[in-house]
Amino acid sequence: MYYGEIKNCDIANGEGVRVTLFVSGCTNHCKNCFQPQTWDFCYGQPFTTETEDYLLSLLSPVYINGLTLLGGEPFEPENQRALVPFLRRVRQMYPDKTIWGFSGFTYEELTSDGTHPRCEVTDEMLSLLDVLVDGRFVEELKDLTLRFRGSSNQRLIDLNASRQAGCLCFLPDRPRRGRRTAASNPFFQRRPALRCGAPPSLSVPAEF
Repeated sequence: MYYGEIKNCDIANGEGVRVTLFVSGCTNHCKNCFQPQTWDFCYGQPFTTETEDYLLSLLSPVYINGLTLLGGEPFEPENQRALVPFLRRVRQMYPDKTIWGFSGFTYEELTSDGTHPRCEVTDEMLSLLDVLVDGRFVEELKDLTLRFRGSSNQRLIDLNASRQAGCLCFLPDRPRRGRRTAASNPFFQRRPALRCGAPPSLSVPAEF
């Protein structure tokens, strides 16, 4: 696997202050993608053990809330196979930090046999994430007011809550008025407030 960029102290791609890894390679090719150079699977630098160690060191400060995976496409099968061993290390070293993953593939695609992104490690990779932001960027549905998303079809899925509830559960679109958020609280707890939608096997309205 290759990666295009590592961002330290990122506050744009998930709750709180985060370390963000932009992996290379994407077959979705969304119209007006904000960084089409990352479609190339060989863009940037090789993802090595030294890269993993560097990311783990960036995650160590107490004010870092967690890791975010962006792309490119983290859920391309070849990228999943490289990321899962690394995510195991993150979980082992930092069990209280959150891991967010952004994917152009939907949760339904990732969990349905026979789809392009689903492979032998997909279930484990999903199990290692706290939040999945899913869905392709759709230019016609672009909405700059959304939290951590570019278009209204994309969803903020709380995977911890979804596993517990047996249905897809979503993070709120915006922090509630007067509520302290992770951006202002480095000790923000995992599993924030949520709401439940339809079971994973059912379609979920885009308004979520």
